[in-house]
Amino acid sequence: MTKGLMIAAPSSGAGKTTLTLALLRALKDAGRAVVSAKSGPDYIDPRFHQAASGKPCVNLDAWAMTPETLSYLALSQAGSADLMIVEAAMGLFDGAASGKGSAADLAVELGIPVVLVIDCAKQAQSVAALVHGFRTFRSDIDLAGVILNRVGSTRHEKMLRDALAPHEVEVLGAVEKSGALSLPERHLGLVQANEHPDLEAFLKGAADICRDRIDLELVFKKAAQLKGVERRLGDLPEPLGQRIAVAQDVAFAFAYPHLLNHWLASGAELSFFSPLADEAPDKDADAIFLPGGYPELHAGKLAGAAWFFSGMSEAAKAGRLIYGECGGYMTLGDGMIDAEGTRHRMLGLLPLETSFKARKRHLGYRKLRPLNGSPWTRLLTAHEFHYASILSEGKTTRLFAAEDAAGNPLGDLGQNVGSVSGSFAHVIASS
Repeated sequence: MTKGLMIAAPSSGAGKTTLTLALLRALKDAGRAVVSAKSGPDYIDPRFHQAASGKPCVNLDAWAMTPETLSYLALSQAGSADLMIVEAAMGLFDGAASGKGSAADLAVELGIPVVLVIDCAKQAQSVAALVHGFRTFRSDIDLAGVILNRVGSTRHEKMLRDALAPHEVEVLGAVEKSGALSLPERHLGLVQANEHPDLEAFLKGAADICRDRIDLELVFKKAAQLKGVERRLGDLPEPLGQRIAVAQDVAFAFAYPHLLNHWLASGAELSFFSPLADEAPDKDADAIFLPGGYPELHAGKLAGAAWFFSGMSEAAKAGRLIYGECGGYMTLGDGMIDAEGTRHRMLGLLPLETSFKARKRHLGYRKLRPLNGSPWTRLLTAHEFHYASILSEGKTTRLFAAEDAAGNPLGDLGQNVGSVSGSFAHVIASS
């Protein structure tokens, strides 16, 4: 059975993503069969994981997924690998608005220990109090060790190690602060992996630093066998159709791999097309999926994609199911205003006008009850994260009745016109 280990931190911004990538690449180069997972609904970091390990990364969400789904996806991902590294989201104990679904909850569900990455740039002996608190806050968490990150000097490292020595916490490595370990960011997180100018060179450099400063063999030894003994199919939404055309390029990159893989395993056929390359969906497809992404950064190019527009229009007239999430939903609308205030025409399949000029952050988990016209009938879990504002929307049939993670009603979301529907929510699983 595959062993597992979680890389976590006290908060966001501690450098756990970069060190996870460095560990994945360094272990792969050392001959270990290593795979990865990302805690929570993040759809950007998994692409970096894939570049680092050479293997697809799966999302494991302790709030949105049932224990059966988590077990099914984790064991399926692990396969015959030696090690699965799970990168936490936010701080180790940070969950949804309800307080549930933290990376710590996921570590307990999977039965794996935690390695804590600590940003030590602005502290010395206080690191001992921080580690003591994280080690004792929950008795069901196995803190296997710490990695000291952004260490200022040899003297600084000695101070940190001396402070931790009496507390029975093993230091697995100490990494000095370096510009070589930073990645460019955007408003939804890191700039996408396929947009990084020289990702391979970055990963190689990060792995070199990791090999010099972290005890890789000790990290591997700290891992524990994943819980679960059978790969029972989890609770995931059924395919949108038998033959599904999926938009896929840098503007539409936020499709969860576990959903696409589940659709394939359920017997659906998937084809892919690039709206930015002015490609139309496969005419043989009986369903079309426009995932989220960054269409606002490419709105002018999308507006001029004649074949894409005509192919989508023909599909709608033929009554083929068309479903869009977040960026895909906005693309189905009449128009989109970019951050500079320029309006770009969109597909015009839903009466929706959106704007990035009037920015407003929408963030959080969602519980969705499908309404008439939805592609699904079962209760769903989802996540919403965008900065777009709705300027206007028509009086259409709504798609979902929504609640937040704490069960507070949010009203009805999305739109449905004939065979075309969409909303800002990214569907994760069934509940």
